[in-house]
Amino acid sequence: MKIEGSVVIVTGANRGLGAEYVRQLLDRGAAKVYAAARNIESVSNSEAVPVKLDVTSQADIDALVQTCGDVTMLINNAGAIVGSRILAENALENAKAEMETNVWGPFNLSRAFAPILANNGGGAIVNVLSAVSWMSIKDAATYAMSKSAAWSLTNGLRLELARQGTLVVAVHPAFIDTDMAAGVDMPKTTPHQVVERTLNGVEAGIPEVLADDTSAFVKKSLPNHIETFYPKVAAPRP
Repeated sequence: MKIEGSVVIVTGANRGLGAEYVRQLLDRGAAKVYAAARNIESVSNSEAVPVKLDVTSQADIDALVQTCGDVTMLINNAGAIVGSRILAENALENAKAEMETNVWGPFNLSRAFAPILANNGGGAIVNVLSAVSWMSIKDAATYAMSKSAAWSLTNGLRLELARQGTLVVAVHPAFIDTDMAAGVDMPKTTPHQVVERTLNGVEAGIPEVLADDTSAFVKKSLPNHIETFYPKVAAPRP
C-alpha cells in the first residue's frame, strides 16, 4: 500500500521509535497520523492528531475505534520490557506485564480495527516485534516469550486477514537507540533506519521486515544452526 494519502494510527507514539514513525509517515505524505499515547500531552509533533490510548485498556481501544474510523494502517508499536529471567522471584508478574502490552495489546487492537481496515480497502497492520522473536536472552527471557507470542499472533493475523486484502507486516529489530535500550552496552540501530525499512516494506508489500543486520543474521542462522545460540542443548536419546 502507499503511504501517501494513508490514515495511520501509531501506538506508543509519544517518544522513541513511535515518534519516528509519526515523523516519517508525515514526511511521506500520510493524510493523517493518529499519535496514540497514554498521555496525549506528551505527543510533541504538532502535525499529528494526539489520541489517548493505554493498549492494555479495552475501554480506550473501544473509544479509539469510535474516533478513528478512517484508519487505513495500524502500527502496533507500543512495547514494554521489564527484563526478567524465567526463575526470577517476580518472573510471573513481569511476564504478565510484558504479555499484556506486547501480545494482548496488538491482539485486541488488531481485532478491533480489522473491520475498519476492511471497510477502508484492506490497508495494513504493522507489528513491531524483535530479533528475540526467534531466540532468547537469559536476563530478558520473559520479554522474549512475549515477542515470540506476538510473532505467532502476527502470522495468524496474516492468514486470517489475507482474504480482506489487509497486509500484515512483522518488523524485527535488535537493539534500537531509544530510551528502552539506554542501559544496553551493545551496537544499536537508529530509529530512523527501523522506520525507513518498515515503511519501504509496507509500500513493497513485504510481510516481514528485518530492520538491521543483527535480525537478518538471527533469522538466517537460527533455523539451520540452532547450536549457534543453544550450544549445550542435549541431543535426544535414541
